Amino acid sequence: MANTTSKIQLTVELDENRVPEKLNWTAEDGGIKNEEAKAMLLSVWDSKEQETLRIDLWTKDMPVDEMKLFFHQTLVAMSDTFNRATQDDKMTATMKDFCDYFAEKLELRK
Repeated sequence: MANTTSKIQLTVELDENRVPEKLNWTAEDGGIKNEEAKAMLLSVWDSKEQETLRIDLWTKDMPVDEMKLFFHQTLVAMSDTFNRATQDDKMTATMKDFCDYFAEKLELRK
């Protein structure tokens, strides 16, 4: 059986100062084709060096209130992913408690 390949493409349009003006992404297997985004956080694990490599980008017109929501939703998603990857229910609950605290302090919940 042959291996298959799936490609995810990120395109960053920069201004003259190399600040992101536009972010677009494509993941055709997921039905996404050249969709616009205002922010992205990409983490890659380097097993050899035992460290995380990151690309964190946001467009200069990304509103701060949306950035706060983006971070909250990312933290919640990371908690869920952590639980799926480790089955560590106790730490997941602690992470979820922090997510609730984060939302409360930033007044994200109406």
